[in-house]
Amino acid sequence: MRVIEAISDLKAIVRTQKSMGRTIGFVPTMGYLHEGHLSLVNMSLQNNDYTIMSIFVNPTQFGPNEDFERYPRDMERDLRLAESAGVDVIFAPSVKEMYPDGYKTYVGVEGITEVLCGKARPGHFKGVTTVVTKLFNIIEPHRAYFGQKDAQQAAVIKKMVRDLNMNVEIITCPIVREEDGLAMSSRNVYLSPEDRKSAVVLSKSLMESEELIKKGETNGGKIRKYIIDRIQTEKNAVIDYVELVNADTLESVDEIKGRVLIALAVKFGSTRLIDNIIVEV
Repeated sequence: MRVIEAISDLKAIVRTQKSMGRTIGFVPTMGYLHEGHLSLVNMSLQNNDYTIMSIFVNPTQFGPNEDFERYPRDMERDLRLAESAGVDVIFAPSVKEMYPDGYKTYVGVEGITEVLCGKARPGHFKGVTTVVTKLFNIIEPHRAYFGQKDAQQAAVIKKMVRDLNMNVEIITCPIVREEDGLAMSSRNVYLSPEDRKSAVVLSKSLMESEELIKKGETNGGKIRKYIIDRIQTEKNAVIDYVELVNADTLESVDEIKGRVLIALAVKFGSTRLIDNIIVEV
């Protein structure tokens, strides 16, 4: 496995691989890898001849009071995990390499970025879409892999790719969970033992709501209230949002019909966790 820091070096590798007719899969990450990231790698290995992973904690998607400085980082461990998973190249640029002095260009997707996490984190998705556009332009992958846990991010990227006629296939892979159901996240490391125990209520509330829907409950308001009440049984849980939206457009829905994304964001202490499920009726 090669570790590349310079954009020009990575472009040269991509040119060589494409000249040999190889397909390229791309897994963008901010590092601190877990089984969720490695499941994306596994999917890329199945679908492509060559897999590139980026490890870059992107400053433009963090707000002024968010956790950019303390976001967990462990490059040595990440490289070990990535290599054992079968990654061919790690792209680990510096901030200056991605955003050189005088950088002034940003990519924005309207509407779909202003709901759910976008409501609480203004500017977040502009940072995401900008860095992903840059990475797509540098790597020019045939396919790129994103996790369903960041459902809004996946929807935003798909919208951007469609609207800007980008020549890349976006593949969304299922959420990978801990044994007790908690969605894997690099931020789980922040949780105190008590908060870690309480956080399981997120997946439990989603799975229980899915059972209610299977039994015939299609009233979105009732499902939303059930999830809120269930989460609030944990006294240290502070709800940011619980929403039911169309799985593709992210427009709010009152009735569960077609593909519906049930998404939530909840804080435990200073740690904000997200989770979701997609139900189809």
